[in-house]
Amino acid sequence: MPSMIHDRGTEHVELNRRYWDDEAAAWHGPLARDHWSRTEPRWGLWATPESQVSVLPDDLAGARAIELGCGTAYVSAWLARAGAHPVGIDVSEEQLATARAMQAEFGIDFPLVLGTAEEVPYDDNTFDLAISEYGASLWCDPTRWIPEAARLLVPGGRLVFMRYSPLFALCAGPDGTASTTLSRGQFGLARLDRGNHVQFVLPHGEMLRLLRSCGFVVEDLIEIQAPTTTPRDYAEVPADWARQWPSEEIWTARLDG
Repeated sequence: MPSMIHDRGTEHVELNRRYWDDEAAAWHGPLARDHWSRTEPRWGLWATPESQVSVLPDDLAGARAIELGCGTAYVSAWLARAGAHPVGIDVSEEQLATARAMQAEFGIDFPLVLGTAEEVPYDDNTFDLAISEYGASLWCDPTRWIPEAARLLVPGGRLVFMRYSPLFALCAGPDGTASTTLSRGQFGLARLDRGNHVQFVLPHGEMLRLLRSCGFVVEDLIEIQAPTTTPRDYAEVPADWARQWPSEEIWTARLDG
């Protein structure tokens, strides 16, 4: 596993906390209502429907779930509507404030915890499902949050996470925008310092070995293609780029035992 992550310590936690509290919550908050109101989960930048990717367990009724890096907790809301008992944890007080406002508006209640997904205040073997959509999966050190997910899950528990693809990370220029040329080498790719925040994207081989070392059996890796009818571009990745190459991906894994 890449030593460069460990060498930097945990300063990324506070840096990312400030980013989400001071900057990102201002533009992310208005999106929360749209996400909370969806009757079917839709994942990621391109709103990929759950019916297309089938990453959630078939039966969520009664399942104990934790959303790692929950933000405004709309994923937890989707799980709650399906009968699960979710918990959301996030470092940003501002994001959790929006999540609580959405809970009140939509009449859906579940625990929200202020803290890092790299050190979760719950006992071993507590949850049946751990999930992260651009939460811990992008903003936390994978050599810390993935072992923590394994600790929290019961044997046979499921891990589902969505993140930027390594190809997107390799093609993202200094301003973070995807190009059609490689901007960095794959060897040593792990941590992307963006000035006022830090993201983590392990290459596929390193991610696979990390998951296996934590006792996970990988069940699927879905590379997402933007649909032809996508109505918008993003600052970091135009839709046309993501129709040709995967800008994001979803991993599903099961804890062996």
